[in-house]
Amino acid sequence: MADVSRETSGVESEPAEAAALFGARIDLARRFTADLAAEGEERGLIGPLELPRLWNRHILNSAIAAPLFAPGSRVGDIGSGAGLPGLVLAIARPDVRWVLIEPMERRVAWLTEQVQSLGLDNVEIVRVRGEDWDEGATLDAVTARAVSAFRTLIPLTAPLVRDGGELVLLKGANAENEIGAAEKQIRKFRLSHVRVETVGVGTIAEPTRVIRATVR
Repeated sequence: MADVSRETSGVESEPAEAAALFGARIDLARRFTADLAAEGEERGLIGPLELPRLWNRHILNSAIAAPLFAPGSRVGDIGSGAGLPGLVLAIARPDVRWVLIEPMERRVAWLTEQVQSLGLDNVEIVRVRGEDWDEGATLDAVTARAVSAFRTLIPLTAPLVRDGGELVLLKGANAENEIGAAEKQIRKFRLSHVRVETVGVGTIAEPTRVIRATVR
């Protein structure tokens, strides 16, 4: 009955591509998506207009980036919020250790509930702002989605990444222009191989643009 009520209230049906992206862990993805659909608006995690495009615009848009991370790596998700992309990637890539970095208490509570409910043993949650991270440059990579412009994200993300590590930032259609506007920060934080990659073309309805850069 709960699934029917969600569907009639405008929640997008699961796309056929979802099972292929999540494989044996598709049930975890379904549970997370259902919880986000049921509670996300009430808890201030997503807006009401997102329900009709929750799978394609948010879940698959995050999951399609999963192959970009190395097995066994430790990856931070800055401003994890509702768990997009961090929790989605943790479901899709159990062989990667994910650090969800989020300063807001109510969002941390949501992330903690989901990690426990889904039994995700490859996730740690740190309640802190990115600029207040105190572990130093220890992460193999950092990701973020819909947090801020690239030039603003660089000072928040690059200092967390070890030498030779990578920024993998999920962006929108303006990604190329964001790189152009971030030239000063790119030089200051010694980023190299800065480029935009589009992932998911021919696989999902809404491919994802990713800004990738190596930290030196």
